[in-house]
Amino acid sequence: MKRIKHILLSISVCLSPLLASAQIADSLFRVVPVQGAYNFRDIGGYKTRDGRTIVSGKIYRSADIGKLTDQDMELLAARHIYTVVDFRGTQEAAASPDRLLPGTDYTLCPAGSDHVGDPNDMISLLKDDNFLLSFYGKLSVQYAGDRFRTLFAKLMEQPAEDAALLYHCTGGRDRTGMATALILYTLDVPMEVITADYVASNFYLRDMNRGMYDGIAEKVGISVEQLEEKMKLRPEFLEAFFGALGDEYGSVEAFMEKEFGMGPQERTAFKNKFTF
Repeated sequence: MKRIKHILLSISVCLSPLLASAQIADSLFRVVPVQGAYNFRDIGGYKTRDGRTIVSGKIYRSADIGKLTDQDMELLAARHIYTVVDFRGTQEAAASPDRLLPGTDYTLCPAGSDHVGDPNDMISLLKDDNFLLSFYGKLSVQYAGDRFRTLFAKLMEQPAEDAALLYHCTGGRDRTGMATALILYTLDVPMEVITADYVASNFYLRDMNRGMYDGIAEKVGISVEQLEEKMKLRPEFLEAFFGALGDEYGSVEAFMEKEFGMGPQERTAFKNKFTF
């Protein structure tokens, strides 16, 4: 855990070059060109610390997929995305139901998300400068097992042939970002790469954020620029998440074993399945 903290602190010093690199790399081959969703990315292609590569076309992340177009649905079918894990709360999901392919295996995992989509709660939280840091710490860790257990179970069950899984929340950045960080960590991707992938959401969500920040900023009593700064993803958020996992469970690996039943043997099988 000390190694993780040291790397994340170093990353915060040189964030801009890493962020630019992540944006360029993702733009080339990770971004899925859907019209009705933001931050829709393939997490494949990253190198692990021992030189392996995460397979592409198997694991996808996104923001809300309730507004996918007919053309987008054709793209999902072509990519065999027939398993979807949704981290939104029950009311949050009901307000914008996922658009799914016929026969999709859909699971809602609302643990800890009951009030995430409540505008009044969000306005109250935004008045606290440290609310995102708190969200990524103990607040998220207490729900992490229930929130992400189904995701890892579905990935372990995923057949070897053409089949893909998509997981998402509303913005595709916080709950989805933590899920992605856990997957990449389990696959032994370097922490600096995990963090670069995480903060890249700042870039991919710019258009979506600009469309909704005006009204929120006015209600909070701050400028849109101030709100953007408050909501920007930072390396220290992941540090808080992994640090809280270490404090609660002793290590990320101990968390995986206790909550997901993924001990050393299962983690090796997971890596063998999704890397080459």
